[in-house]
Amino acid sequence: MLQARDLWKAYGSKAAVVGVSLDVAAGEIVGLLGPNGAGKSTTVSMLCGLTPPDRGTVTLSGLPVADEASPAKRRIGLVPQDIALYEDLSAIGNLELFGALYGVKEGLADRARAALELVGLADRAKALPQTFSGGMKRRLNIACALVHDPDVLLLDEPTVGVDPQSRNAIFDNLEALRSRGKALVYTTHYMEEAERLCDRVVIIDHGKVAASDRKEALLALLPPDKRTRTLVRDASLEDVFLHLTGRDLRD
Repeated sequence: MLQARDLWKAYGSKAAVVGVSLDVAAGEIVGLLGPNGAGKSTTVSMLCGLTPPDRGTVTLSGLPVADEASPAKRRIGLVPQDIALYEDLSAIGNLELFGALYGVKEGLADRARAALELVGLADRAKALPQTFSGGMKRRLNIACALVHDPDVLLLDEPTVGVDPQSRNAIFDNLEALRSRGKALVYTTHYMEEAERLCDRVVIIDHGKVAASDRKEALLALLPPDKRTRTLVRDASLEDVFLHLTGRDLRD
């Protein structure tokens, strides 16, 4: 459904993304993993058409996303890393505003209520986000990206700073969306999230794709002596990640 080919982006002399390609099918969650500064957020910004690539293409069902007036953009929902809500509008007011910005006219109120129901906030429809916990704000942020019923959902670290209960609720929401045939791209620093949620994983480092495959296949990238640690635990996605990107700190 969503296809990126040979994406490049530089800021001045610094290359942020170098030849990244990926595909996301309907009913699939693809994890986008990488250290700090690897190019994840820039890649997401190009996937949704907010940042034009210096080179390369992004298409949704064959339609270009980069064009300013492309109808493909309305089929994409973005959950940014920083919470994007209007604190002086109610939860339902935020949803109706975002829906209107996406051009939803008919049935907007019903869509807003359905989105709140999905993320477990139907009983707080008239409350202001400033009264919400961090986890509730994150869930409302997801609802705002869903109110126009997109085919593709891009989530940039949507669980930062939330408690385990809210994280689990977000996971349930995303798995429900996958079962409804949505295509999802999920960036995270938490390997256990990718282990649970993602059908395939793309690891990028220094702006380049270091590996892209199903989780089980990525384990084959480890040296034979590290694939199984019978005395402690089995090898994990975190082992693959550290093997490919190194253990040096990325501040």
